[in-house]
Amino acid sequence: MKRREPLTLDLTPLIDVVFILLIFFIVTSVFKKDDVALKLNLPNSSASSIKIKTKELIIELNSDSIGYGGKKIDFVSLENHLKSITKKDKPVVVKIDENTKYDRVVKLLDLLQKYSLNNLALITNKK
Repeated sequence: MKRREPLTLDLTPLIDVVFILLIFFIVTSVFKKDDVALKLNLPNSSASSIKIKTKELIIELNSDSIGYGGKKIDFVSLENHLKSITKKDKPVVVKIDENTKYDRVVKLLDLLQKYSLNNLALITNKK
C-alpha cells in the first residue's frame, strides 16, 4: 500500500493576490484634499505665515459664489451656519479671490462681526 501525503494548501498564490488587491486599492483611492468649494485666485502677500492648531471655519468668496466648509452656499445659508456657532473664539479662515468686488467682502465681514466671530485670518499666496 502506498502512503498518501496529507493535502496542504499552498498560500503563495493567495499572498500574491492579497498584495495585488492592496496595491490596487492604494492606487485607486482618493486622498482627502482641503475642503475647497471654489476655485480662487488669491492675492499675493509678503506677510509671514501662521499655524492655526484648532479646527477652523473655512469661508471662500469669489465674485459670484461663496463656499463654506467645502460646499457652495449663499449668504442666507452662511448666516444660518454662523448663527449656530457657540464658540465665538473659533478661528475663521477667509479666502477671497483677488477679483472679488469690495461690497461682497464687506458683506461677509459684516456677517462675521454680527455674530462676534472676530478671530479672523485672511489667506493669501506667498510672493
